[in-house]
Amino acid sequence: MNRKKTDFLVHGALIAAVYVALTMMFAPISFGPVQFRISEALCILPFFTPAAVPGLFLGCLISNLLGTAVLMDVICGSIATLIGAAGSYALRHHKRLVCLPPILANTLIIPWVLRYAYGSPDLIPFMMLTVGIGEILAVGVLGNGLLAILERYKYTIFRQSRA
Repeated sequence: MNRKKTDFLVHGALIAAVYVALTMMFAPISFGPVQFRISEALCILPFFTPAAVPGLFLGCLISNLLGTAVLMDVICGSIATLIGAAGSYALRHHKRLVCLPPILANTLIIPWVLRYAYGSPDLIPFMMLTVGIGEILAVGVLGNGLLAILERYKYTIFRQSRA
């Protein structure tokens, strides 16, 4: 296996592991009808590496399997993260827009999961508001802070060329 493929696999696996670790470390606020997943801040990582897309998906999937999520949440929540991560990668040349796809994907998908998987009686627009606020805080605020910090070290951590 060449170095590029090895780096891709290692980066993806590390991102998945960090996502799982953060989700489980903050499990009381990571799961349930009202949640704030600090691990969602990692959804800005596709700005730096395409390996973040499968890494975030796998991390979310494993976290949901280990946590208190029902099957519909495991599947749909993980797909929402995959859509958000792929969207972030697609917008990687527009740094200020990288956080939008995960926020939008989760805001649009997760309220339906809350309604049909958990039987939440809240109105879908209200849940879109609450999920959206959580995602704005996790991805928009924490994620953009992380992006600013990691940007200083991108040539070391993500082995990006300076060209």
